[in-house]
Amino acid sequence: MFYLIHRSADAARLTGQHIEIVGAAIIVAVLIGVPAGILATRARWLEAPVINITGVLYTIPSLALFAVLIPVLGLGARPAIVALALYSLLVIVRNTVVGLRMVDPAAVDAARGMGMTAWERLVLVEIPLALPVILAGVRAATVASIGVATIAAYIGAGGLGVLIFDGIRTLDPDPVIAGTLLASALALAVDWALLHVEGMLRRDVGTAREAL
Repeated sequence: MFYLIHRSADAARLTGQHIEIVGAAIIVAVLIGVPAGILATRARWLEAPVINITGVLYTIPSLALFAVLIPVLGLGARPAIVALALYSLLVIVRNTVVGLRMVDPAAVDAARGMGMTAWERLVLVEIPLALPVILAGVRAATVASIGVATIAAYIGAGGLGVLIFDGIRTLDPDPVIAGTLLASALALAVDWALLHVEGMLRRDVGTAREAL
């Protein structure tokens, strides 16, 4: 705690870097994963390959994936963002598929009866109803990425892992404890915030289903 008080400026800067890296990675993962999940529900033959590919990416050790990306993207934040985005794809794609599969067929039939096109049904009915499940996947991916992002400091990406690796290098437990506490607090705060949003969406979805 005393370490954080004396190094509050550095801790705040590194926390900001951590949030930027994880935030950018999750945005990229959502922009790729949600469309991929939607496509997998429209073309059933794509579902297994998409899930399998993202599953394989998820099993690659983080340092090994960084090593593969460094010759292409260099050191720093870029390979970290790409790696975290790849790790996040599995849960986002899977939850998108599950969420769309769980949409009540009666709601889709009602939208079809109102004259909506397939695109309109997807955008106005299916995705909004599946959104809580999709957000649950985004929440899980974000919390996991906050932890994995600490390792990205090893390749010069910055973030809270800098404190941990500095402590390991100098055999000083204070920065290790500080970095760990900050990463854990950040993960808990993000998890709580997204869980709150997810609960709001579930209530909205329940209201929408009653209206349909």
